[in-house]
Amino acid sequence: MYIDTHAHLVTPDFNDDRDEVIERARQAGVEAIIVPGTDLQSSHEAVGLAQKYDFIYACVGVHPHEASSGNAGVLREIELLSQHKKVVAIGEIGLDFHYDFSPREKQIEVFKDQLEIAVRRNLPVVIHTRQSIPETIGAIRETLKENSYWRMDQTPPYSRFPAPKGVFHCFSGDGATAWELLNMGFFVSFPGIVTFKNSNVTETVQKVGIDHLMLETDSPYMTPVPLRGKRNEPANVRLIAEKIAELCDSTIDDVARSARYNAKKLFGIGQPDPPVIAYKMYNSLYL
Repeated sequence: MYIDTHAHLVTPDFNDDRDEVIERARQAGVEAIIVPGTDLQSSHEAVGLAQKYDFIYACVGVHPHEASSGNAGVLREIELLSQHKKVVAIGEIGLDFHYDFSPREKQIEVFKDQLEIAVRRNLPVVIHTRQSIPETIGAIRETLKENSYWRMDQTPPYSRFPAPKGVFHCFSGDGATAWELLNMGFFVSFPGIVTFKNSNVTETVQKVGIDHLMLETDSPYMTPVPLRGKRNEPANVRLIAEKIAELCDSTIDDVARSARYNAKKLFGIGQPDPPVIAYKMYNSLYL
């Protein structure tokens, strides 16, 4: 079973066959799908889709491309919408200095405002960053400095690991940056880019290992090999898991189990399975 932690199922690309796409995901062993919002309208649509399907969950937020529309009224509505029971994170939020569809100053302002919403709601965040990793990390560190208890379990026994605060989706940084994020309490996730020839993230995946990542398709974008050129969809998440298993000299079952554990832990979408190491120890001792 797989969890696709990032699929834009409310885009017009799926208007003609959305229900069929979702059914194919079920048939392919997809246990849950996380659908992010990119503006107020798509956030509402993501919640509506999550209401329709029990195994779909929503994120709400303003993408950096749409930051110019992120006025105070919109952000108030995002925060109100985040109270819906099927909303599991604030996202997709972050910074994108590659396209600069919104002014950088406005991107930073709206990003910080939405981090504060996540803190107030005690929700994790789904982060988009492109050519802006230092600035993105800087904004997060400011938030953590002022809100050290965000996502922290306040009841004993306290964990020695950082509280899970979010995920850097479609992560394109190097291994050292990935570990900086992991030590702050963030996961990283990889879509079809990991299957591309000469991809710059294959070494990052190997340095991170299967214990600290999640799976995503980023549908309808980032279609994995050998389906490049076609519209992507959640049923293709297995192709990504297969490639990660190959890169990490692991099994696809272990990749799926570890990624599923991390997704359930971060988003609170059901009882997590034992992590891979604990699962293997249990099998060797008792089965």
